[in-house]
Amino acid sequence: MSTDTTLDRPVSTVDPFSHEFLRNPYPHHEALREAGSVVWLEQYGIWTMARHQEVRDALTDWQTYCSSAGVGLSDFRKEPPWRPPSIILEADPPLHTRTRAVLTRILSPAAINVLRETFAREAEALVARVVEQREFDGIADLAEAYPLKVFPDAVGISEDGRENLLPYGSMVFNGFGPRNDLFEKAMACAGPVREWIMSKCSRAALAPDGLGMQIFQAVDSGELSEAEAGMLVRSFLSAGVDTTVYGLGNALYCFAHYPEQWTILRENPNLVRGAFEEVLRFEAPVQTFFRTTTRAVEVSGVRLGEGEKVLLFLAAANRDPRRWDRPDVFDVRRRATGHMTFGTGIHGCVGQAIARLESEAILGALTKRVASFELAGEPKPRLNNTLRGLDTLPLRVVPA
Repeated sequence: MSTDTTLDRPVSTVDPFSHEFLRNPYPHHEALREAGSVVWLEQYGIWTMARHQEVRDALTDWQTYCSSAGVGLSDFRKEPPWRPPSIILEADPPLHTRTRAVLTRILSPAAINVLRETFAREAEALVARVVEQREFDGIADLAEAYPLKVFPDAVGISEDGRENLLPYGSMVFNGFGPRNDLFEKAMACAGPVREWIMSKCSRAALAPDGLGMQIFQAVDSGELSEAEAGMLVRSFLSAGVDTTVYGLGNALYCFAHYPEQWTILRENPNLVRGAFEEVLRFEAPVQTFFRTTTRAVEVSGVRLGEGEKVLLFLAAANRDPRRWDRPDVFDVRRRATGHMTFGTGIHGCVGQAIARLESEAILGALTKRVASFELAGEPKPRLNNTLRGLDTLPLRVVPA
């Protein structure tokens, strides 16, 4: 990382989408935070923010930092996106207000509570199976297996072809970065995967009592068009699996890496909910999102022009010492409220309650059955332009 100052703006030559950066982003995050409130990334000709206050301010000011020009590097006003833009993630009011209202109702606390018993039962069964094995891959056998079962079940997706959900998520989240090797690899089998996804977004493909069909009921009440309902089901399928997979995998990694924290959690199971928030802060599964300026704006004396891309480092904000004490320490007793992993403001993750429900079910089941985790081999990272997590996580457990 090298920085200098040109025209009173900090400049960095770092490539945040390089393999080297993605494997170990934290030293680069620190350098970007210390370089200034806003830093010019020379390689891409974009701005970046890595401090908690500035990231939070940008996320909550949708009028100045819009999502409708794309939440990735591409500017939809200058180049066509590889897929039709999301009408929730890549939209601003008034469209966003209308579509968000439907999802907020469908994912209300009361609605989520209906899923609690089923999610807990599935978690108990899965955890019992893997613990009996003593050694397993924390990613394939747990972090992927659980969300790929309970979430599509809740949406009302049939079981055939669910293996397409992870490749599709990889396409979506790598698509927020540049057209690099990670994007090209993710898009290698795009055609069949995209066809399968779209085939599951119609009214006819959904179970009558799932979350997906509830979206189509909003068509019947005049809130959405049939096409918009299909787009919102697609949003479920693109955002509802990978992020939770990465989050659960990162949780398992943290507890294998910091066994004393697992001991604390087992002795205080009421900390389960807060412990997952600390995982999200410490090893954020979602590292970055972009915004685009709608007007010229000044940030700490630096002028950003209209129509400029701004890369928001959610994960760097999560370890900003201006916001957190001992930010590089993983502590399940920490009150991690205020982390940026789910975003904030009108575009804060609409499905975060489901992600929390899944994590509570899995971690709760594990606290009952696992005395300790240890690594049974070297974890392998899964590099992604937006997400941070693991491809494999060989674990050995001591049963409780």
